[in-house]
Amino acid sequence: MMNWNQLLSAKRFGLEEYHSEHPENRSEFQRDYDRLIFSAPFRRLQNKTQVFPLPGSIFVHNRLTHSLEVSCVGRSLGNDVARALLASQPELHETFLAEIGSIVSAACLAHDLGNPPFGHSGERAISTFFSEGGGLALRDRLTDAEWSDLTHFEGNANAFRLLTHQFEGRRRGGFVLT
Repeated sequence: MMNWNQLLSAKRFGLEEYHSEHPENRSEFQRDYDRLIFSAPFRRLQNKTQVFPLPGSIFVHNRLTHSLEVSCVGRSLGNDVARALLASQPELHETFLAEIGSIVSAACLAHDLGNPPFGHSGERAISTFFSEGGGLALRDRLTDAEWSDLTHFEGNANAFRLLTHQFEGRRRGGFVLT
């Protein structure tokens, strides 16, 4: 059986020892969502095109709009799952299970943070620039691991880096999400 108390925690990644309860209306999981919404990497998604075939009168939209739409769907699905689990296992009412909608919603907001414009085509363009184009000039300045990251660029790995990396002058743990 799944141990939901162990799986879901309101402690922040990288700052576990500083955890404290906040007497506010927002849960720690809702704070995660807000941190993402107000972040520069999330706002930059407005400059990235979401590429898909254009049937009929559908308009082209950007990754920001896409991520917000995905987040709404994720929140609804997460809430449905939480309701079903709590109905079948009432003993879980004292866990963070009711927050699954907020957790999934925040994950959906973050899902495209590291992706370049034009999605997988953009990933291939970055990889090709370094493996066959002008980026070859940088080969001798990079470690094998750094070079591999560039010649096999992966947007999801870059999103994970953005979410967890300690940037200079910033707090430990990147976004310090739960």
